[in-house]
Amino acid sequence: MTTKTHALAKSESALVPVMGLILLGAAILFTAGFAQAEMLHDSAHDVRHSIGFACH
Repeated sequence: MTTKTHALAKSESALVPVMGLILLGAAILFTAGFAQAEMLHDSAHDVRHSIGFACH
């Protein structure tokens, strides 16, 4: 493999995780942006209890 080909393959392989993170971030923002406030509160509340962190 030449240096140029190796550099191209390396940059293409690094693109996959970056694109995955961008899509994950967009999904989280979209979900949080359009969710009802009560649903977000209840979800956070349930997660806190499931990991053993008392919140009240």
